[in-house]
Amino acid sequence: MDRLDIKLNEAFPGKVVRKDLLHDLRKTSNVPSFVLEFFLSKYCASEDPEEIEEGKKAVQQTIEKHYVHSDDSNRAQSMVEQKNRHKFIDKIHVRYVEREKRYWAEMENFGSKRIAINPRFYQENEKLLEAGVWAEITLAYNEVEEDDYAFYVEDLRPIQIAHFDVERFKKGREAFTTEEWIDVLIRSIGIDPKWLEERSRHLKGDKDGKRLKYHILSRFLPMVQNNYNSIELGGRSTGKSYFYAEFSPYSTLLSGGQASTATLLYNNQRKQVGAVGFWDTIAFDEVANMKIKDADTIQIMKDYMANGRFSRGTSVTAYASFAFVGNFDLNIPTIVNSYDHDLLATLPKAFDLAVIDRLFNYIPGWEIPKIDEESYTTNYGLITDYLAEYLAYAFKHSSEYTAIVREMLKKGDNIEGRDDLALQKTILGFVKLLWPSGRPTPEEFDEVVEYALEGRRRVKEQLNKRKPDEEYARIDMSYINSKGEKVVVYCPESKYSEATQNPRRQPDVEVRVDPEITKDIDSQPPVKKRRTRISPTDKVENTPVAEDPTKQFEGDEPKPGRKELMHGDIGYDYETLYKDYLKGAKVIQLEEPYLSMRYQMENLTRFVEMLIKIGDCRSFTIYTKPCDRPEDTERVRQQLQQLSDTIADMETTDMRIDFKFDGTMHDRCIRTDTGWRIDTGRGLHIYQNLNPDRERTNPFQMGTYDLSLRPTHSTTITYTKI
Repeated sequence: MDRLDIKLNEAFPGKVVRKDLLHDLRKTSNVPSFVLEFFLSKYCASEDPEEIEEGKKAVQQTIEKHYVHSDDSNRAQSMVEQKNRHKFIDKIHVRYVEREKRYWAEMENFGSKRIAINPRFYQENEKLLEAGVWAEITLAYNEVEEDDYAFYVEDLRPIQIAHFDVERFKKGREAFTTEEWIDVLIRSIGIDPKWLEERSRHLKGDKDGKRLKYHILSRFLPMVQNNYNSIELGGRSTGKSYFYAEFSPYSTLLSGGQASTATLLYNNQRKQVGAVGFWDTIAFDEVANMKIKDADTIQIMKDYMANGRFSRGTSVTAYASFAFVGNFDLNIPTIVNSYDHDLLATLPKAFDLAVIDRLFNYIPGWEIPKIDEESYTTNYGLITDYLAEYLAYAFKHSSEYTAIVREMLKKGDNIEGRDDLALQKTILGFVKLLWPSGRPTPEEFDEVVEYALEGRRRVKEQLNKRKPDEEYARIDMSYINSKGEKVVVYCPESKYSEATQNPRRQPDVEVRVDPEITKDIDSQPPVKKRRTRISPTDKVENTPVAEDPTKQFEGDEPKPGRKELMHGDIGYDYETLYKDYLKGAKVIQLEEPYLSMRYQMENLTRFVEMLIKIGDCRSFTIYTKPCDRPEDTERVRQQLQQLSDTIADMETTDMRIDFKFDGTMHDRCIRTDTGWRIDTGRGLHIYQNLNPDRERTNPFQMGTYDLSLRPTHSTTITYTKI
C-alpha cells in the first residue's frame, strides 16, 4: 500500500476495496461493478494475501452459483423446478400487463416474462417498475397446475448497503487534502490518477493532469446535482457509457438512445411517472442515434430540462438529471475553424436550440484518453456502492452547500439567465463532490469556477454558431477571481478560432454586466466592447500620433508614435522595433504580402523567433498574397506549413501558427489582441542585401546573423493604439 492507501484504510475502515481485485473479476463476470464490489467487501475485507485469494474464490463461486447467463436460462428454470427454489443474482423489473390486469416480474437472464411477484416488493422499491434493480432474488416453483405461472418471487434483496452514515463519510473526507481526495475519487472508479497525469502531457497547459481529472469528475455531477443536464462527446473506449451503467445503483443507462414519453416522463395509461421519477441519473447512450418515438417527447423534455417540471394531463415534478453521451468522430480543429459546422454536429435533428441551451456542461471527451489495461489502478478505493450512497445523499441535499457558492461566487460579464443557472449548478456539484464537510480555498474555488464557465461556454459557442442573430453572441463570460481580477474564460480548442469566436464576422457585441459585480471592481465597463479577435478588415480610428518620436514610452508602457528609419541606419533589429508593443499579446496577426523569396522567409522566421522569446503569443496568423504562378504559391504554402510544423513540435512553446492567402491585400501591418496596430512600411523586409552582386552572402560580414548590425532601407513604422 502507498501512503494514500494507508490513509484511506484508516479514514474509511471496512469501506474500501482493492480495485485490481475488481478488474480481475470483471474478466470472468458480466455483472456491474457495484454488484461485484458488494461481494468483494464481504469476502475480501483483509490485507492478508492468502485471505484475499480465498475471498476472491468465494466471490467467484458465489457469482458462478447464483448468476446465470441468458443462454443458460433453460438450465436455470430446470434448477428451480427440480430444487423447488434457488437464489439468483440478476437484474429484475416488474411490468403491468393491462389486458390481464396484473403485474409480472421479469429477470434479465432467467428467460421468463411471467414470474409472479407479491405487491409488497415493488411497492417497497418502485424502481422495479422502471428499468429494474440488481438484487439477490430467491425464486420458488409453483406446483399448482391450475395457475398460469410456474415461478414466483419468494424473497428479494436489492444489492446495496443497508445503512449509510453521512456524518461518518464527511469525517473521513477531512483526513485528505483536496488533491488527495480527487485521487481517491479517481481510484474509486478504477482509474489510476498517475496514468491520467502521464496522459495529460498531450494537453497543453495541463502538466499535472488536473484538467483530465476534472473531466472525469464532471461525470459525477449528474449524480450529485439534481435536474442537471450534461453532455459528453468524444472518442470511443473512454468509459462514458460504462461509468453511468456500472458505478451507481441510482443511475441507469438507456442503451441505444431510445426514449418515449411513457417510459421516460409519464405514462398516461398507467397514470404513472416514468424513469425521471425513479432514478437520480438517466444517461442516454449513443445520443447521436437517439430515436424520438413521438412528437411530444422532445417538447416535454424541454420543459423538464428547464425546471424539473412538465405537464402531461397532470403536473409532474421530478429530480432526475440527464447525461447525454456519444461518440464524436469529426476532426476537432476542422470543426472549430469552420463557419458551417459545430461541436454538436452529431446530435439528432430533434435537438434544437432550446434543448441545447438547457445543457449546463459540455465535457470535451476528445481530450480523454482511451481506457485500457494500463489505466487501471492497483490501489485501494472506496467501495462503489458506499460512494454511491453519498452521491445519492448529496443529490437530495443542497441547502448546506448553496451558502458557500452564494458567498464565494462573483460573476462578471455576459452571464445571462441559463448561463447563471448552469454556472451555479456546476459549481454546487463540485462543492458537494470535493468538499462535503468544508469549503474550498479561494484558489480552489477559482479553478472550479473556470472549469464551470468553460463547460457552459462550449455549449454557448455552438448555439452562437447556429443562430444568426446576437441571442447567444455574448460568449465572453467572465468572473471575478480571488485577487479581484476579472477573468474571461475560453475553451482551449476554440480560443483562437475566428470561425467560432465570431461566426458572423461582426466585431461588436453588447456586453451584459451584473450591476452588483460592477460595484465590486470599482469600474463602469463600456456598453460595447471589441471582441478578443482581429481581422484584416478592421479599420483603425484616427488616433493622434506623437509629435516627438523619441517620446515612445509613458512609464513602462509604450505609447502611440512613429519611427523613421533612414537608408543605411543600423541598430534596428525586430526586438528593438516591436518587442515592447507585442508583450502581453496572445493573438497576433501579421499582414505581409510578399513571402515568396528565400530572404523573405528568413525574415519571417526571425520574427517568429522573437515571438517565441517574448513568450506571450499563443496564436500567430500570417496573411500573404498568392504568387503569380500557382506552383510558386504552392511552394510558399509548403514553406509556411513547414514553419508551422516546426513550431508545433517545440515543447518549449504553446504558440500556434496559421496562414491564409489574400489576393487583394497590399498594406503591411501587425495587429494584436491588446489593441496595437503597427503599420510596418516595408513590412519585415527593411534590411539591405549585404552582397547584392553575389549569389551567396559572406558568412563573416557583420549583420549576417545580428540584424541590429545590418543597414536598413528607408521606411516609416507607425504605432497606433485602437
